[in-house]
Amino acid sequence: MAVTDQAIERIKEMIVSGLLPPGTRLPNEADLSEQLGLSRSSLREAVRALTAMRILVARQGDGTYVSGLEPHLLLEAMTFAADVSHGHSARQLLQVRSLLEPPAAALAAGRLTGEQLEALRSILDRCAGDVEIEEFVELDIEFHRTIADSVGNPVLSTLLGILSTHTQRLRIVRGTSHSTARAQAHREHEAIWRALAARDAGLAAAASAVHVAAVEEWLAAGTTIGSVALDTLTPWPPARASAPPLSATRRDNPISRTV
Repeated sequence: MAVTDQAIERIKEMIVSGLLPPGTRLPNEADLSEQLGLSRSSLREAVRALTAMRILVARQGDGTYVSGLEPHLLLEAMTFAADVSHGHSARQLLQVRSLLEPPAAALAAGRLTGEQLEALRSILDRCAGDVEIEEFVELDIEFHRTIADSVGNPVLSTLLGILSTHTQRLRIVRGTSHSTARAQAHREHEAIWRALAARDAGLAAAASAVHVAAVEEWLAAGTTIGSVALDTLTPWPPARASAPPLSATRRDNPISRTV
């Protein structure tokens, strides 16, 4: 193990053991390097790395502190990995998204406030207008973030945001026919909103699952790995042709029965 990695592990051990609880100021560099038996240069590298991970927080003129260690803040360090994901890596992120987003939509159906539902309606109305692709992607992010945030779990909100970043969404839309992808996404968003407005958890989950499956199809259609097209691979989860209408019932709606 490299010396810097050893330094990182030693500091993490102090945090996990309770010697450096959240919010604690680290000892000065000279004392800490002596305590850990490390060179000051190795300690500096370790502190920089842990700061990038949001484990430590540097306060100018006041020293370095252990962060609050909130899980959703620590998870934000994963955003770069999602931004640079391509091919199978991007597909794997979408698979995880498909596991989390439909249940989140189901929970949101019972928790969205009237104000939040109006905000979602406003987002959809703006999407229906003649907006540039960048604005459309921003509105798409805002739509899904509002639904996730209504659940009241910042870890879930952060994870869902990481699993589909602005960079990744823009790449997927640009890899498809813009007008076709946007029109389909808008229809699917409308289906999700109608289910949420009706407080129908099962239908909200089903509509969300259809939407994520469609995004995966766009990714597969617009991405290749070497000479092998992703759309030649077995899709997961199975894609649905279109979003279910709000009037569909659990009994006669095959999509609802899978939720």
